[in-house]
Amino acid sequence: MANHKSSLKRIRSNAAKRLRNRYQAKTTRNAIKKLRGTTTKVDATPLLSKVISMLDRLAKKNVIHKNKASNNKSKLTKFVNALS
Repeated sequence: MANHKSSLKRIRSNAAKRLRNRYQAKTTRNAIKKLRGTTTKVDATPLLSKVISMLDRLAKKNVIHKNKASNNKSKLTKFVNALS
Protein backbone atom coordinates (compact mmCIF):
# COMPACT_ATOMS: atom_id res chain seq x y z
CA MET A 1 0.00 0.00 0.00
CA ALA A 2 1.19 3.51 -0.79
CA ASN A 3 2.30 5.84 1.97
CA HIS A 4 2.17 9.27 0.39
CA LYS A 5 -0.97 11.33 0.74
CA SER A 6 -1.08 12.11 -2.96
CA SER A 7 -0.68 8.47 -3.98
CA LEU A 8 -3.48 7.41 -1.63
CA LYS A 9 -5.70 10.05 -3.20
CA ARG A 10 -4.65 8.89 -6.67
CA ILE A 11 -5.68 5.32 -5.79
CA ARG A 12 -9.09 6.54 -4.65
CA SER A 13 -9.65 8.72 -7.71
CA ASN A 14 -8.47 5.98 -10.09
CA ALA A 15 -10.96 3.56 -8.56
CA ALA A 16 -13.78 6.07 -8.98
CA LYS A 17 -12.79 6.80 -12.60
CA ARG A 18 -12.52 3.08 -13.35
CA LEU A 19 -16.06 2.46 -12.10
CA ARG A 20 -17.41 5.39 -14.11
CA ASN A 21 -15.59 4.27 -17.27
CA ARG A 22 -16.82 0.68 -16.89
CA TYR A 23 -20.40 1.86 -16.36
CA GLN A 24 -20.33 4.12 -19.43
CA ALA A 25 -18.67 1.47 -21.62
CA LYS A 26 -21.18 -1.20 -20.54
CA THR A 27 -24.10 1.16 -21.13
CA THR A 28 -22.80 1.86 -24.63
CA ARG A 29 -22.37 -1.84 -25.39
CA ASN A 30 -25.95 -2.49 -24.27
CA ALA A 31 -27.19 0.36 -26.48
CA ILE A 32 -25.31 -1.15 -29.45
CA LYS A 33 -26.92 -4.53 -28.80
CA LYS A 34 -30.34 -2.88 -28.60
CA LEU A 35 -29.67 -1.08 -31.89
CA ARG A 36 -28.59 -4.32 -33.59
CA GLY A 37 -31.82 -5.92 -32.38
CA THR A 38 -34.06 -3.41 -34.14
CA THR A 39 -35.83 -4.50 -37.30
CA THR A 40 -37.15 -1.24 -38.75
CA LYS A 41 -35.33 1.86 -39.87
CA VAL A 42 -37.84 4.07 -38.06
CA ASP A 43 -36.89 2.53 -34.71
CA ALA A 44 -33.17 2.38 -35.45
CA THR A 45 -32.56 5.96 -36.64
CA PRO A 46 -33.04 7.77 -33.29
CA LEU A 47 -31.11 5.02 -31.50
CA LEU A 48 -28.23 5.39 -33.94
CA SER A 49 -27.71 9.05 -33.12
CA LYS A 50 -27.66 8.28 -29.39
CA VAL A 51 -25.18 5.42 -29.84
CA ILE A 52 -22.90 7.54 -32.02
CA SER A 53 -22.93 10.24 -29.36
CA MET A 54 -22.03 7.69 -26.68
CA LEU A 55 -19.19 6.26 -28.78
CA ASP A 56 -17.79 9.74 -29.46
CA ARG A 57 -17.87 10.55 -25.76
CA LEU A 58 -16.02 7.32 -24.86
CA ALA A 59 -13.39 7.96 -27.53
CA LYS A 60 -12.93 11.55 -26.39
CA LYS A 61 -12.25 10.40 -22.83
CA ASN A 62 -9.95 7.58 -24.02
CA VAL A 63 -12.16 4.85 -22.59
CA ILE A 64 -12.09 3.23 -26.03
CA HIS A 65 -9.73 3.90 -28.92
CA LYS A 66 -10.89 6.48 -31.47
CA ASN A 67 -10.51 3.99 -34.33
CA LYS A 68 -12.70 1.46 -32.51
CA ALA A 69 -15.36 4.13 -32.10
CA SER A 70 -15.06 5.03 -35.78
CA ASN A 71 -15.32 1.38 -36.87
CA ASN A 72 -18.38 0.83 -34.68
CA LYS A 73 -20.08 3.97 -36.01
CA SER A 74 -19.39 2.92 -39.60
CA LYS A 75 -20.71 -0.62 -39.14
CA LEU A 76 -23.79 0.54 -37.27
CA THR A 77 -24.57 3.18 -39.89
CA LYS A 78 -24.29 0.58 -42.64
CA PHE A 79 -26.57 -1.71 -40.63
CA VAL A 80 -29.22 1.00 -40.19
CA ASN A 81 -29.04 2.03 -43.87
CA ALA A 82 -29.58 -1.59 -44.92
CA LEU A 83 -32.81 -1.80 -42.90
CA SER A 84 -36.07 -1.21 -44.71
